[in-house]
Amino acid sequence: MADITFDELKKFYSGKRVLVTGHTGFKGSWLCRILTLAGAKVTGYALNPPTDPSLFYAADFESTMDSVIGDVRNLETLKQTFDRVQPELVFHLAAQPIVRDSYKNPVYTYETNVMGTVHVLECVRLTDSVKSFLNVTTDKVYENREWEYGYRECDPLDGYDPYSNSKSCSELVTHSYQKSFFEDGRCAISTSRAGNVIGGGDFANDRIIPDCIRAAGKKADIVVRNPYSTRPYQHVLEPLAVYLTIAMKQYEDRSFSGYYNVGPDDCDCVTTGELTDFFCQAWGDGLKWVNRFDGGPHEANFLKLDCSRVKRTFGWTPRYHVQEAVAKTVEWAKAYLAGADMREVTDRQIMEFFGGPVQDDHDENEQERN
Repeated sequence: MADITFDELKKFYSGKRVLVTGHTGFKGSWLCRILTLAGAKVTGYALNPPTDPSLFYAADFESTMDSVIGDVRNLETLKQTFDRVQPELVFHLAAQPIVRDSYKNPVYTYETNVMGTVHVLECVRLTDSVKSFLNVTTDKVYENREWEYGYRECDPLDGYDPYSNSKSCSELVTHSYQKSFFEDGRCAISTSRAGNVIGGGDFANDRIIPDCIRAAGKKADIVVRNPYSTRPYQHVLEPLAVYLTIAMKQYEDRSFSGYYNVGPDDCDCVTTGELTDFFCQAWGDGLKWVNRFDGGPHEANFLKLDCSRVKRTFGWTPRYHVQEAVAKTVEWAKAYLAGADMREVTDRQIMEFFGGPVQDDHDENEQERN
C-alpha cells in the first residue's frame, strides 16, 4: 500500500455504493471527492457544513454527489438513508471535533460522538448490503500520560476532555458492536485513530493552521495560544489514503479488520510554534506570529502515535513531511484567496498525491445528484 495509486482506488471503488457520514466537514469533503473521482456512487449524510466558508461549498461538491443533510442523532432519518442507498461500504466521520467546543457543550458532544456512533452501527447491523465499516476517531482517545513514546493500539483508552473521552467511548461502542453482532463475518469492522491533520479547506475555529490562514489573509500577526504543545501533524490526504485502504482490504479479506493508528513519522511531530514557523516561511510576505499563551482548558501538551501496525500490515509510509504538508496547504489557501476554481485545485492536489491524471472536465467520473 506504500504507493497506492489512483488506478488501484478506481479499480476497487468504481461502481461501489459508499456512504460517508460527516461528508460536509473538512476531512469528509476530501474523502468524498477522492471517492467520486474514483467512480464510486457516493452518498453523504451530515449536518450543513460546520463552518462558513467551507470546502464543501467552496468546491461545489454538493453538485457532484448524493448529499443528505441530516443529524446522526436522528436514527430514523439515518436509517431511511441506509434503506434507500443500500451502501456496501460505510465511513463514519460525523463528529463534534473541537476540544474547546466540547467544554462549552459536553452534552451535545457526547450525543453526537457516542450515540451518533451507536446509530450508525445500528444501521450497519440492520443493512445486509454493508460489507465494510470504518469508524474514524482520533489520537486523543488514549489515556495520555505525557510520555515520550508513541501510543499503541493496545494502550488504554481514556480521553481527558469531553471530546477526547467521547471518542474513546465511540471506540468502545464499535468494539462492542463488532463482538456482539459481526462475529459471523458479514461485515468487517475497523477503527482508525488519526493524528492532527492539516490541508486546504479547513476553516475551523481553534485550529492553528486555519488561524494562520485567517491572519495571513488580513496581513495580521498570527496569535498562537499554546506554542509549546507537541502534536503529530500530517496532510489530510495521508490518513484518507489509509482509511480507503483499510476499508478496501477488509472488504476483500476480513482478517484486515482491527484498530489502526495513523500518524506521521517522529520527525513530523512538532510543536505548534514550529508548525507556525513553517507556515510563515511557506507564506512569505513577512508573516510572523506572537505568543499569546492563555492557559485555556486542559489539553495534552505531548502526544504522538506508534504507527508501526499500519506500516507493517499495509506497507504504508507517509508521503509528505510536515513542511511539504504546510506548503500544500498554503498553495490551496492562496488559490482560494485569489478566487481560483477550488474544485480544480483540490482535484489537482488529490491527483498529485495518488499519481492520477489531472482532469480538466469537472463532469468526468462524477455522478448525477439523486
